[in-house]
Parts: sequence; structure tokens; C-alpha cells
Amino acid sequence: MSPSAQTQLDILDRLADVLANGDRSALYGAVDAALAELVGHKLFTLLLVLPGGKEVQRFWSTNETAYPFSGRKPMGDTPWGDLVIKRHQPFLGRDMDAIRWAFFDHELIASLGLGSAINVPIISRKTLLGTIAILDAEHHYDEEKLAIAMRVAPYLVDAFRAEIAEPG
Repeated sequence: MSPSAQTQLDILDRLADVLANGDRSALYGAVDAALAELVGHKLFTLLLVLPGGKEVQRFWSTNETAYPFSGRKPMGDTPWGDLVIKRHQPFLGRDMDAIRWAFFDHELIASLGLGSAINVPIISRKTLLGTIAILDAEHHYDEEKLAIAMRVAPYLVDAFRAEIAEPG
């Protein structure tokens, strides 16, 4: 069951307050907390799409051991890359079959007890900047949780643009 409409509004108001302060690190932590409360997750990462669209680079992770900052993944020439990078569509992976379809590191994902994922594109002026990635146990995510996660993405546009211009 998803949080009430009032709870969702309260969470988004808190995000707006953090966004107004201009502290990217605080914003990433607030988005992590908001998504944990709104849809749940065991892993939260933020990734930039590198020039050329062939690779993504992680710059935020709640599990730096398995998914360290600055880790790169070749995702452009994959079915996931076609969906998310080329077509700017979100990815909803409900189970391990979808995880295997999308990610070459599906064995690592499974070893962490994860089996479902949502990737939400961060788009500015029709340009893909990167993605939010949240993962949890198999069958945790559905269309409703994807819709909620998509409402959070616009809060990150300016921060992603700043990461591209001035990493860190």
C-alpha cells in the first residue's frame, strides 16, 4: 500500500525545502530518504550518462562496497540502454527475469538479495542527464511505485546538470 496523498505531499515539500538550499549532497540524501519512504528500496544509486551515451557513471550509492562512486557500466548498446538512454523511458523490472534482461551484473544484484528495479531518467530540455536507480526484493515494484518515483526525478535536474559541469 502506498503512502497517503498527504504523506506524499509532505515528503515532496521536504524535498523542495532541501532543493532550495542548493546543497547537492543533502538533496541526494533527501531523495534517497524520500524514495525509501514513498516506494521502498534496498539500494539507491544515481548515475550520469557519459558523453556518447554508451556508458553510465555512478556518483551516488547507498552501497559503496558493491556499487562504488565513479563506477562505470557500459549500458548504451543494451536493450536497457535502448529503452532508457535512447528513448528516455523509465525501466520497471519486477523480477529476476527482467533484471537479467537489463543488467550484465545481475548475479551481483541477486547476491545482494535484490530482484526488482526502477530506473527513472533525469531529463532536462529533452536531454538525458542520467538516471535514478532503486532496487529491492523481487516483485517489490509495480506501476504505481514507478509513477511515484517518476514524480521525484524533476527535483534532481539542476543537481545533475551541476554534476556534469562540476563533479563532486
